[in-house]
Amino acid sequence: MTGRPHMVLLFIAGGILSLLAGCTGGRSLEAYPTATGGDARRGKTAIEQYRCGACHEIPGIPGARGLVGPSLAQFADRSFVGGEVPNIPENLVKWIMSPQSIEPATAMPALGVNEQQARDTAAYLYTLR
Repeated sequence: MTGRPHMVLLFIAGGILSLLAGCTGGRSLEAYPTATGGDARRGKTAIEQYRCGACHEIPGIPGARGLVGPSLAQFADRSFVGGEVPNIPENLVKWIMSPQSIEPATAMPALGVNEQQARDTAAYLYTLR
């Protein structure tokens, strides 16, 4: 029973972290600026500008109810980007800029998104929990 107090502390700490993570409902637009190097507010604008919602359902984007690509709801909780690479900021930015460089047979088109727009878009997608 010597390890039990540590388990209780870990359980309590995990609960507090979960509570803090959920305080904004997962929709804070400031969630990932450091990890992605982007701005979620600008990312939302880029998603609207590039009409990503024509193919994807995207929470928080008016009219984004596309059924061609997968829903991007709860994107931050996914394990993979494009079903191919771990869901980490560097991979997501690369996917947004050049999806065929990760999955050559993907139906997702390269839209001419520059690196900063991809970083901003990634920041927005990581707010979706």
